[in-house]
Amino acid sequence: MYKAVAAIVLVAGALPAWAQMTPEGLWRNIDDKTGEAKAEIRIRDTGGTLNGALEKRLAKDAKPDEVCNECTDDRKGKPILGLEIIRGAKKAEGKEVWEGGKILDPENGRNYTLRMTPVEGGKKLEVRGSIGPFGRTQTWIRVQ
Repeated sequence: MYKAVAAIVLVAGALPAWAQMTPEGLWRNIDDKTGEAKAEIRIRDTGGTLNGALEKRLAKDAKPDEVCNECTDDRKGKPILGLEIIRGAKKAEGKEVWEGGKILDPENGRNYTLRMTPVEGGKKLEVRGSIGPFGRTQTWIRVQ
């Protein structure tokens, strides 16, 4: 009996830590040039793939009614607030990495190959967008 209770307590205690080692949640990205918070992105699991939408704009120069004029797909002309910027990321087998999806930069309309890696116990998320061997990595901060 005591072993069963101890096992349940151990598993229950491990769940919050495990849940944090996923990109799911609300993240704040930081502008590479200014170092200021730029936006908050909510990442959700939608049937085994992760998708993320721009939930809140934090940049001082952000216009609330701005649309994605540079987008070339179904997002063209859609409001940037609420825009799905992450599509189709899947967990790599045996790794704490999500890849295979795309991330959109609404400022230039380009889609980049996506790789997301939770770090620091899931408090931060390394987000890499690339085209071929070229790309950049941003570190996002977990909001919730």
